[in-house]
Amino acid sequence: MSFAWRIFAVNAAVFVAGTAILALAPVTVHSPITATEAIVLVAGLGLMLAVNQALVWRSLAPLGRLTGLMRSVDLLRMDGRLDVEGPSEVRVLVSVFNDMLDRLERERHESSHRAVHAQEEERRRVAQELHDEVGQSLTAVMLRLDRLAHRAPGELRSELSEAREETRQSLHDVRSIAQRLRPEVLDHLGLVAALTSLVNGFGDRTGLRVRHTLADDLPSLSPVGELAVYRVAQESLTNVARHSEATSVEVLVERSGTGVRLAVRDDGHGLDDAVPGAGIRGMWERALLVRGGLTIRSSSAGVEVRLEVPGDA
Repeated sequence: MSFAWRIFAVNAAVFVAGTAILALAPVTVHSPITATEAIVLVAGLGLMLAVNQALVWRSLAPLGRLTGLMRSVDLLRMDGRLDVEGPSEVRVLVSVFNDMLDRLERERHESSHRAVHAQEEERRRVAQELHDEVGQSLTAVMLRLDRLAHRAPGELRSELSEAREETRQSLHDVRSIAQRLRPEVLDHLGLVAALTSLVNGFGDRTGLRVRHTLADDLPSLSPVGELAVYRVAQESLTNVARHSEATSVEVLVERSGTGVRLAVRDDGHGLDDAVPGAGIRGMWERALLVRGGLTIRSSSAGVEVRLEVPGDA
């Protein structure tokens, strides 16, 4: 039976039942109608409408849930699916919508993988150019200033020494930027060593108290999975330094079943109600790429960013 005929059958059943009750009930209607007869008719009409409403709403409930899911779908967190139930037309519609979400999720995962791969390759190229070209140029300038400082008269020697130290600091900054763009230690020494270097460097640069607990028995992740954990930790610490006004931050990395759990907590003022920026959306992209789970909890006591990366990521 089609959906339209189901609705018609519900209404027809209610009307037939109401007519039968009125026909068999020991009640007559006079003209003009009496108060008692009016009360009986109004009560019967109200009962018929209530039963009809309950039956129709039950038939349309799957459509209501589908509408709610359509309004709440987020392309970065497409984890909601509806149970296929209700009339045949509604079941078909729900099944098609669930299939559409599955296709969108697969396509989004593939496009995210391509975008992140291109981004990381560009980061690698820029980091390499900073290290090889800018770094070598600054090194050459620093060495030349050093030679000039030894041959210069006394009144210029101190100025040349200052210029050499400024150049040395610039070289250090360039190397730090290159390291943040593409952490070579992640490729060569693994996730724990890379996170240790990241956390220690963050504490040195910002002066914040940083507590970190990095488990030694982490399961092996793919390069994409390790990079997702590293980038989410990096972006979380960057947000702490820029926005939270925190005094301390805690970084926890531990085994979670066959996967890895990352948690970054600070004692800042929490997130405001503004639209999430590119950094937070980038973390969602990373989590989507490895089919992981990302949660961001904010309160007046600070923010906690938690990432769950499955073992097969």
